Amino acid sequence: MNGRRPPVVNLAGVTKTYGEGEAAVHALAGVDLVVERGEYVAIMGASGSGKSTLMNIIGGLDVQTRGRYRLDGIDVRRLDENQLSAIRNRKIGFVFQSFNLLPRSTALANVELPLAYAGVPAAERRARALEALGLVGLHNRGDHRPAQLSGGQQQKVAIARAIVTNPVLLLADEPSGALDSHSSEEVLALFDRLSVEGRTIVMITHEADVAAHAHRLIRVRDGLIVGDEQGQLAGRHAPPAPATPMLAAS
Repeated sequence: MNGRRPPVVNLAGVTKTYGEGEAAVHALAGVDLVVERGEYVAIMGASGSGKSTLMNIIGGLDVQTRGRYRLDGIDVRRLDENQLSAIRNRKIGFVFQSFNLLPRSTALANVELPLAYAGVPAAERRARALEALGLVGLHNRGDHRPAQLSGGQQQKVAIARAIVTNPVLLLADEPSGALDSHSSEEVLALFDRLSVEGRTIVMITHEADVAAHAHRLIRVRDGLIVGDEQGQLAGRHAPPAPATPMLAAS
């Protein structure tokens, strides 16, 4: 053993079929994909290409029909639902287009939520949530509810919630899709910074200018990976260097 840590994402021969017989839909037709620590990867594809199914499997929100998926070295298919839920909460930070914030809770309470699920004591939850809000530039918005925040601020709260557990993977689904151009640039600049600081990021998008922020582009069509480009879209963004995690591990 050389002590090397496993890839964050490791899919081998992954298929996903919905339905049976003539009604069967083959959403993924045999996907091999490895994402190493510190990579910033964009996954692009047209509607119906399989990219959303691929995201759901990477995020542990769905399970493959065949093939193997290891998340940070853990064979996801061997987990029961409770174990899978715990792994999702501890290993993956989700950022969705629709923010998915609790409307009646403050920004601070929303960010604390994954830590509450993990059983972290209240005082530590609060301290870590405040730190995460500070990292996204919202240290003075903790007592605001989502309706009192702009769309860009709400997405930053969602990003703070995603990183507060110090996950091995930040999984973002069209994170700027519901934002105006100014807020979109702010949020994408935040992802750039998180990448430079060593976060592993997989972003699902259909927009080329959003994908251009990543250092690697995966193209999906008809349930297969048809393109894997490294370094060609990075442009002004340098590859990330290994860094000490910004938040204490849960």
